Amino acid sequence: MLINQATARGIADGTITLVLRRWDVPRAKVGGTQRTPAGTIRIDGVVERPARYRVTAAQARAAGFADARTAQAELDRRPAEHTYLISVSYLAPDERPDLAADDRLTPDDLAAISARLARWDASGTPWTRQYLEMIGADEAVRAPDLAERVGLDVPRFKRRVRQLKGLGLTISLDVGYRLSPRGRAYLRHTA
Repeated sequence: MLINQATARGIADGTITLVLRRWDVPRAKVGGTQRTPAGTIRIDGVVERPARYRVTAAQARAAGFADARTAQAELDRRPAEHTYLISVSYLAPDERPDLAADDRLTPDDLAAISARLARWDASGTPWTRQYLEMIGADEAVRAPDLAERVGLDVPRFKRRVRQLKGLGLTISLDVGYRLSPRGRAYLRHTA
């Protein structure tokens, strides 16, 4: 479930407690968590309704909309079989920026990062070092251009880069990515 920055901030400050979505199948699970630009959110509840379901004024306000008509218009932009009312709450700040800024890697840090990257590489063709070096050499390059270089579709490429970001090794820019201080330190120590 994609959460835009304004919605993420609303969840973080408690003004948004509901996310409205139209999907053919559920994409959120009670008890799940998701990282957003404002921090990690928790999925507290998921209620499935038919596609023709009409949002109430209270639901619209809980989802950050001024009124039910505006919320419904946004939902109606995406035809699907079901409407989902997803109760959310703020769980914790995003730890990735602090992690990404920490370039003082201990031997244990290096071993833990290397072990995780090795697990990802073992599931197919090794890719992690190639991605880190490519991003380090070409900051702010569009994801489709980078994906083409490695012969992957854009969604799969972006998922892989998010994995690296989860370890604090990359930073997302408005366009493209760059290595974090932690990522640069990792490459330097493992060269």
